[in-house]
Amino acid sequence: MLGFSVFRGTNLLRARGLLSAVGVRAVHGHEVAKGEDLSVPMYCDRKDSPLPDISYVQKLNTEQEALKEKEKGSWKNLTDEEKIALYRIAFHQSYADMCKSNNEWKTVMGGAFIFIGFTGLIVWWQSAHVYPPKPHTFNEEWKEKQAKRMLDMQMNPIEGFASKWDYEKNEWKK
Repeated sequence: MLGFSVFRGTNLLRARGLLSAVGVRAVHGHEVAKGEDLSVPMYCDRKDSPLPDISYVQKLNTEQEALKEKEKGSWKNLTDEEKIALYRIAFHQSYADMCKSNNEWKTVMGGAFIFIGFTGLIVWWQSAHVYPPKPHTFNEEWKEKQAKRMLDMQMNPIEGFASKWDYEKNEWKK
């Protein structure tokens, strides 16, 4: 049998021009999907570089074209509304708009609290249903008996546990 792998089939279709990035159809329509050309300058509002490479509006309508022609003359003839319109042609947001606080921190904090709460529930469930019960040696009664036993055996009488116990008065040294 001929060894026809998926890679050979893909290469064959690509060589015939039937499979290419241009021929891929868009998901929601019947138009051909086109990739973004990253070699040309793009508009981007950023606080660290507030002057983008190109203006915000690329295709001007007739009113905007007339305003751009008027801009070439004296700016004293322009009204404040026209100056603002010219600014909005060049920039989508002002620097003050970019620096204005938004409510995104609430979403981030909410997500963090949900994550911490869900993690806490998992830890609680594991401690209740997965891990074995605590050993009896963790009980206070057992610890007291163990300490009494260590004192009776006089363990480490020079610098250790038993050195802090007064055997004549049956109490801890002060």
